[in-house]
Amino acid sequence: MTDNTFIESINISGFKSLTDINLSLGKSNLLIGSNGSGKSNILCFFKMLKFMHKDSLRGFVEQQGGADDLLFGGIRNTEKLKAKIGIRTKYGLIEYEFTLKLTAVDSLICDEEIYIFDKNGQKITLHCYPGVIGSGFGTAIDRTNYTSDPTGKEIVRTVSKFLKKLTIYQFNDTSEKSSFNIKRDYQDNNFLHFDGGNLAAVLFRLEQDDRKRYDFICQQIARVLPVFDRFTIDESFGKVLLRWKANFIDKTFGPHLTSDGSLRFFALVTLLNLPKEMLPNVLLLDEPELGLHPKAVILIGNMINRVSNHVQTLVATQSPLLVDQFDVEEVTVLDLKNGCTKCRKLELEDYKHWLDDDFSIGDLWLKNVIGGRP
Repeated sequence: MTDNTFIESINISGFKSLTDINLSLGKSNLLIGSNGSGKSNILCFFKMLKFMHKDSLRGFVEQQGGADDLLFGGIRNTEKLKAKIGIRTKYGLIEYEFTLKLTAVDSLICDEEIYIFDKNGQKITLHCYPGVIGSGFGTAIDRTNYTSDPTGKEIVRTVSKFLKKLTIYQFNDTSEKSSFNIKRDYQDNNFLHFDGGNLAAVLFRLEQDDRKRYDFICQQIARVLPVFDRFTIDESFGKVLLRWKANFIDKTFGPHLTSDGSLRFFALVTLLNLPKEMLPNVLLLDEPELGLHPKAVILIGNMINRVSNHVQTLVATQSPLLVDQFDVEEVTVLDLKNGCTKCRKLELEDYKHWLDDDFSIGDLWLKNVIGGRP
């Protein structure tokens, strides 16, 4: 990981269909299941964590339609949302727990945060009661005020900094009004935005500062898109726009002349080949296979596996072909039962006889051997 911080486990209770979810996570993680099984709800939970630690919980709840749409079964059925996250850091394992309770205005407020960690062999539990500190009904702006212990302050700061950086990458919007079609400040290049909107700025930086990596990205794109030669991104008055050159003809193309699948592929290949310092600790991808050629799906799967050596990856997918690029133990199957999401991590021994008979994980999914199918 970029700073050796990653998530080991998650327990969620009361969030949408996640009534009692227990997930154990490794370096590379794949969520599969039918439509509506809860994959997007798990990713949405990570999005909520980011908003909470940026003191914007109220804005998140409003964006999602209110607390009645976020709590399992609505506010008549669920009044509190609880979660516990095990985060592995340089300080060891930190268990971070929080409770969100219902307000009188169909919103949620952070009722309590608990940080549990080990200090010199002694288990320390730090309780925080944020209340309404900050305008966003989120956790406290400066959580370190809740303890005078230097280690406790650093523990709280580490968790909050980590959760603030959680980003779900989904490059679905490739319309004429999408961020791909907007000129961007060429200096907006420290990391790739969740929607790929600053892709041109990131590629421009790589071309200037890391030509070997830039050339590799172009080569990988050309493996799936033979007409692709290279990107041709020029800075003008501090702005850059995504353009690329085709083989055999003296013409360049902008995003408005590029297919939806190609734009998504450009963004994915770039993201998965960025240097470690430009990546988050946890790379969250929502259905990266959308609109891609089967060969591109295989290539993206291989890239996800490679990048998981440096950062933790969590991918939600509907593609059996993408599943086939992962090991059995990296797959978690989600099913919806009576409106509740149930998850089950696959074990190699349970399916070894199938795999020995040349069935792939994707085959077993399609045949409903491992579940996760309508």
